[in-house]
Amino acid sequence: MMDCKRALVEADGDWDKAKDALRLKGLQTADKKAARDTSEGMVFSYIHAGGKIGVLLEIDCETDFVARNDEFQQFGHDLCLHLAFAKPRYLSREEVSPEAVEKERAFLLTQVQEQMADKPEEVQQKAVDGRMNKFFEESCFLEQKFIKDDKKTIESVRKDMVAKIGENLVIRRFAVFNVDE
Repeated sequence: MMDCKRALVEADGDWDKAKDALRLKGLQTADKKAARDTSEGMVFSYIHAGGKIGVLLEIDCETDFVARNDEFQQFGHDLCLHLAFAKPRYLSREEVSPEAVEKERAFLLTQVQEQMADKPEEVQQKAVDGRMNKFFEESCFLEQKFIKDDKKTIESVRKDMVAKIGENLVIRRFAVFNVDE
């Protein structure tokens, strides 16, 4: 409550500025908590479409109290729904092998060179970099736009949840099973 009062005083009574300041403070708190150990957590599961799509997701937290919390449970369920819909291939950029990155970059460079042959090389490189970012956004779970709020990424939703519950959360791993694939 005192944080809210301080934020309103600092924002000269402007509710929106105070809200943004509190949100920023919460995200900074989430970054500070990132180093804390997460030895508890849960494995969430979701089955969809008459048993044709299944998802397993591990989210770790600091205490079993949080793991049993309704907000944590809803968070895990929402992420499972997202995984069933979006079907990312990797958790983060770091999981993408250097060979896969080079293969994608080479493909995109060839594509850009054909489409933008009349443009300077630095413009073509920027286009390739932009398309590589798009590749990571589509392929990496933490970088995908959240299906419930497409203005946020999964990572920003995770950080918001850390700020809300006051504990570090780590999305450890996932698997998506699809009968058609």
